Formats: sequence, structure tokens, C-alpha cells
Amino acid sequence: MRKRIRKHLRTAKYIVYKETLIDFKEHFWTFIGAFVGVGIIGLLNSKYFTANDNLFLIGSFGASSVLIYGIINSPLAQPRNLVGGHLVCAIVGVTVHKLIPGEVWLAAALSVSLSIVLMQITKTLHPPGGATALIANIGSAKIQSLGYLYVLSPVLSGACILLMVAIIVNNRTSHRSYPNNKKWYRVWHRYRR
Repeated sequence: MRKRIRKHLRTAKYIVYKETLIDFKEHFWTFIGAFVGVGIIGLLNSKYFTANDNLFLIGSFGASSVLIYGIINSPLAQPRNLVGGHLVCAIVGVTVHKLIPGEVWLAAALSVSLSIVLMQITKTLHPPGGATALIANIGSAKIQSLGYLYVLSPVLSGACILLMVAIIVNNRTSHRSYPNNKKWYRVWHRYRR
């Protein structure tokens, strides 16, 4: 019994040790990617809008940055999920807002839940996408007034900027490689049998 406990303790110590190692190179590139990606979107925003308008910079991009710069090997951080998840959710969010404009609680709940299901169906699950759908319903009047333009800008343009920066920054060193599938852009080949 004691041997088993000691063995489990050693295993637990090893796991805790491996999970808490600090890899300064990894943290450096994570910081650079997130800073540059969000910085470019913010810079574009500041050139065209006042500080209160923040149309290009939506909250879900912060969460996307955690995935695509921090845990780049996650299936949820891959380009298909990043761009597809945000697009699906933006379309759902705007559509639900147009169908149920007066009931924020109902529109918010419906847009997030429908977005999750559609991301599962389309295999584009990207958790920050739920926030993208939610923002279409609870965002400022300027965001809501964009209607389906919200899908193109800020959502598609911002997701593409984050993706371009992720591809450049995450491949700068030999120990980071993004995306997992280097032929990710060949979407049409996925559906062939």
C-alpha cells in the first residue's frame, strides 16, 4: 500500500513539475503574438474611429489571442476554428438580433446556444465565438447598427489579422509550429471521399 502511495506521489510531483515549468521563450512569443495581433487591430481602430467607438476591437479577440498565441496546438486554435467559428457566430448573433430585437436576454441566450451547436455541426468550434455572437446582441448601438456588416468588419477582418500574425509569429522559432495542418487553407479537400 505504501509503495502505491509513493508511486502515485512521485507521479503527481512529476506532473505538477512539468505543468509549472516556466518556458521564457514560449512566453516571449506568446506575448509578441498577442501584442502585435491585438495592437494592429487597435491601431486600425484608432485611425478610423474615436476611442469610444472601438468597432474593430471586440472582446472575443482577446480570448482568441489566448488560444492562437498561448496554446497553439489546441484544435480550438486552428485557422478553420478561428475564422470559421467567429464567422458562424457573428452571422448567428446578427440574425438573432434582427429576429428578436427587443428581448436582450432571449436574444443573447439564443444566439450563444445556437452558435455553439452550429460550430459543432460545422466543426469550427472556437470558444471565443460565443462572445462574438453575444456582442452582436449586447454590444453598443454602433455595433448593433452595423447589421450584417458586423460579420465582415470587425469579425472577419479582425480574425484574419489575428490569423496572419499567428502564422508569422508562431513559426519564428523551431519549437513552435502553427497551424498543425500546413495545408489548412485547402478546405475543399476535406470533403472529398
